[in-house]
Amino acid sequence: MARERGDSMTMRRFPRPNMRRVVVVVPSLFTLFNLFFGIWSMVLASRGEFDRAGWYIFFAGILDALDGRVARLSKTGTRFGAELDSLVDIVSFGVAPAFLLYQLEFASAGQAEWIFCYFYVMAAAIRLARFNITQAGRSKRYFIGLPSPAAGMTLATFYPFTTTELWHRLAAIVPRHHLMQFVMILLTILMVSNVRYATLPRAGLRSARGLLGLATVLFILVFGILEHDAFFFPLGITYMAYGILRATVLGFFLEASEDEEAEIAGPIVITNGGSAGDAFPQRTRGISPPGGGTAS
Repeated sequence: MARERGDSMTMRRFPRPNMRRVVVVVPSLFTLFNLFFGIWSMVLASRGEFDRAGWYIFFAGILDALDGRVARLSKTGTRFGAELDSLVDIVSFGVAPAFLLYQLEFASAGQAEWIFCYFYVMAAAIRLARFNITQAGRSKRYFIGLPSPAAGMTLATFYPFTTTELWHRLAAIVPRHHLMQFVMILLTILMVSNVRYATLPRAGLRSARGLLGLATVLFILVFGILEHDAFFFPLGITYMAYGILRATVLGFFLEASEDEEAEIAGPIVITNGGSAGDAFPQRTRGISPPGGGTAS
């Protein structure tokens, strides 16, 4: 009897782990490692290690793309994870790239140059807040405004690009400082604009869109591995220019639609439950149907 009681007490003390809870944590671990790389990037930038600092922001972008996919595949998307993702993104793709560019380009250029960094971070914060109430958790094939990870990764890969032969040819035409002023202003405007940017098609073999997505992924992987220093910054500029060109040619450089404006500018309504958050639909990371994007 004593042995049976001991066995039962042991079972009570060491219950079986809830695997569901363990799996739910996994997407948030990707998000927290995203934050880790964003913070580490700023530490390295403060030491003048700009190449590594830029690539760590780029790694944060990869993790940001993966956390939503992991949540969808494991069906463990939560509102907590979605809110954590947005808070981390403002650090990794707002503050960290701005700090990197300040240390690299603006710190010694004049007392007022930091204002470029401020407006960039401000735009990233507005971009994420607007995304949270208009697009997060919904099926989408485009983003309204340039996604903050795309903007941050474009800035992050600028310094590696300046070490290439291609840059040395361009530097004779365009002064580096003026180029980065222009790029930061353009990124700032595009993040808070209504310009539509297509999401990356989901890779597959069963449809033309899936094949296009597969070809795009393979193209980025091949050139990203072989010519990463010379490839990613021009890729970011190309994606940025694509939205502008598409908006100009197709006439999509328009005001937000009425329902989007209502969500963006509408008042916060306190419901009977007393929660301001109830005025807006809850968003959950990783629950977008196939074909939707996760970047913010």
